[in-house]
Amino acid sequence: MGSTDTKTAAEPQPAADAHDLAGLEAGLDALETVQTRRATLRETLVQKVFPPFTAVILVLVVWQILVWAKVTDSYKLPAPTAVWDEVEAAWRQGTLLDYIWTSVQRGLFGFAMALVIGTPLGLLVARVRFVRAAIGPILSGLQSLPSVAWVPPAVLWLGLNDSMMYAVILLGAVPSIANGLVAGVDQIPPLFLRAGRTLGASGLRHTWHIVMPAALPGYVAGLKQGWAFSWRSLMAAEIIAQSPDLGIGLGQLLEAGRTNSSMSQVFLAILLILIVGIAIDLLIFSPLERWVLRSRGLLVKS
Repeated sequence: MGSTDTKTAAEPQPAADAHDLAGLEAGLDALETVQTRRATLRETLVQKVFPPFTAVILVLVVWQILVWAKVTDSYKLPAPTAVWDEVEAAWRQGTLLDYIWTSVQRGLFGFAMALVIGTPLGLLVARVRFVRAAIGPILSGLQSLPSVAWVPPAVLWLGLNDSMMYAVILLGAVPSIANGLVAGVDQIPPLFLRAGRTLGASGLRHTWHIVMPAALPGYVAGLKQGWAFSWRSLMAAEIIAQSPDLGIGLGQLLEAGRTNSSMSQVFLAILLILIVGIAIDLLIFSPLERWVLRSRGLLVKS
């Protein structure tokens, strides 16, 4: 009797299992049928253009209200119109784009050099245990060191020239790029590496086809942080190092505004530095991040 009761009680179980299995299959089918599509122009405007545009307008409104309320002297807080007058004056003189290009070309070239140096260095630290133990802590320490600290020794070593600017950029950006790649390699599942070796990938082929693609998320994060360090390092170098041979970049423009006690010029330099940083992120790093996420099926629209 005991065995008969047990069998009878267990009879509905296969039906329940079948029901659960059918539900699981339906859920998997629903995941597989998620369709990706490009956002319409209206969606792009509403989701990506309108919010930052609204934020800028609110900042300008609050700024103008503070000027009207005379919370401080006008020479300390210029009106938005005074800053705009500086923009128009620089544009009429033909110097506005020169300010921007001088700094942008230095920043991009310095970042490219940091990329060439930081990538193999990061792979070496990530893959060779002795190298990681030797210079891994040094890279972390360099990453936390303020970039402005490198300007005085760079000036003494290399003089007031572009080489000094690039040296400061490299010392600020290389540790971030290398550490980002190390973090990406550390997060690769060991199964991926074993599968690559099983399929015959070894040496440079294993690094190029297995390690680098799997480490992309951490690597891209390191690149983004490396650019931020490059840009900040360059601004610090341009503010401190002043020479006619260096031309006038955004950092020199900011320092010139301070020297001339022109807050409208100081605000102009700050806004241009901010705009360039945002533009580089939107034009280079945001699309790169979206491509990495999309290639892993993490960026879909239903």
